[in-house]
Amino acid sequence: MKVLVFGTFDNLHPGHLYFLNEAQKRGELFVSVGLDDTVEKIKGKKPRQGQDERIKTIREEFSEADIRLGDSDDYLKPIEDIKPDLILLGYDQKLPPGVSESDIPCPIERIEAHKPEEFKSSLL
Repeated sequence: MKVLVFGTFDNLHPGHLYFLNEAQKRGELFVSVGLDDTVEKIKGKKPRQGQDERIKTIREEFSEADIRLGDSDDYLKPIEDIKPDLILLGYDQKLPPGVSESDIPCPIERIEAHKPEEFKSSLL
C-alpha cells in the first residue's frame, strides 16, 4: 500500500519522526516536502532549513522512503503522480488552501499527536 504524507519537516524532531514512523508502518512511505516558497506562502515565513536540507534529513532517517518536493503550482500534483492508497495527515495539519477532502481520490486519516506540548514545531 502506498502511503503519502505532506509536510515542511523543518528541524526534524521526535514529533515528526513519530508521524513518519507511524506512516511507514502502514505501507510504502512517500513524503512530499513543501518547497521553501510554498511554506512561506502558507505559513507566512520561510522555513529555517532549506528544502534540500529538509529532504536530506528525512532521507537519513527513512532511506527506503520516496521523498520528493511538492509542486509549486498544483498542490494535488504529488497525489496525481504517486496515486497513493492512503494519505496521512498530522493531528493538527490542514489541507492546503483551495484543496478539500472531496478533491482527494483516496482515504485520508490522521495520526494522533505525539507529545504536542513538547514537540510541536511552533514550540521548538
